[in-house]
Amino acid sequence: DGSGTGSTYGRTFKDENFRIKHTSAGIVSMANAGRDTNAAQFFITLQPSAWLDMKNVAFGKVLEGMDVVQRIAQEGTRNGQTKAEVTIEDC
Repeated sequence: DGSGTGSTYGRTFKDENFRIKHTSAGIVSMANAGRDTNAAQFFITLQPSAWLDMKNVAFGKVLEGMDVVQRIAQEGTRNGQTKAEVTIEDC
């Protein structure tokens, strides 16, 4: 449901490593509330985001479909709500 209230590891879990850096758009990274507070939320960077290095664990990169990520981002607002409902289908 996007609330980040749990994972298969429990309510939160420790940072794994910081090997992948936030060097470009399309980096998939864990959202957290500080060191070792990962839960069930993640985000995808829309630009290089070096300020996240050593704070958020990146664990992947979008290899295909970045155009879809950009279209979803266009529906975002500063407060985190979307301007319109966004549904991902047929993936």
